[in-house]
Amino acid sequence: MDNLIQNFFNLEIYRAALPHLLTGLWTTVWLSAIVIPVGVIAGLFLALGLTQARSRLVAWAIVAYIDFFRSFPPLVLLILVYFGWPFLGIELDKLSAVVLAFGLNNASYYAEVFRAGLEGVPKGQMEAARSTGLTPGQALWSVVVPQAVRNVVPDLVGNSIEVVKLTTIASVVALPELLRAARDVQSIAFNPSPIVLAALLYLLILWPLTRWLGRMEHKRHI
Repeated sequence: MDNLIQNFFNLEIYRAALPHLLTGLWTTVWLSAIVIPVGVIAGLFLALGLTQARSRLVAWAIVAYIDFFRSFPPLVLLILVYFGWPFLGIELDKLSAVVLAFGLNNASYYAEVFRAGLEGVPKGQMEAARSTGLTPGQALWSVVVPQAVRNVVPDLVGNSIEVVKLTTIASVVALPELLRAARDVQSIAFNPSPIVLAALLYLLILWPLTRWLGRMEHKRHI
């Protein structure tokens, strides 16, 4: 038991590592604040393009995009974007590479969420909005999209929680997020306690969101 505590719950190492890990946590927070809106906005437009497409070719292209990026490992995607694109003459800094790779990946998941929401809005809502004199675009953005978003808020929150956890792979390009900070301290302390502390910090910031998500899911099924 003592060995378990010394190796994974060492309070002395926790105290020494905490300032460095808090810096990494801040990086995780602002990185999430960038990549989540990028994914949400791109996913919404993909879903609109899919549900409103008049061309089968456009619809197939969007479906192919969604299926591909939902199936492709995000870690490999990030490595290809950051380390592979320079061979094509395209060099991106760490942040740009992470935002691009995460945006491509996350947009596919958010697109499926929004697609379900849009398809769940009765067609009569569009017809009723058009009967008031709204153009198709105005009816879509003023009536259909708001209803679709309300219907899928729990799914959006759940997906966003996964995105926050996904930011851990940004460590492969040496972006100093929380897990990277924990690994740096671990390499100095020769003790895995910083990794456990990082996990506890993730739990601290994500557990309230998870509980909120649980309440929303419960209300939705009542």
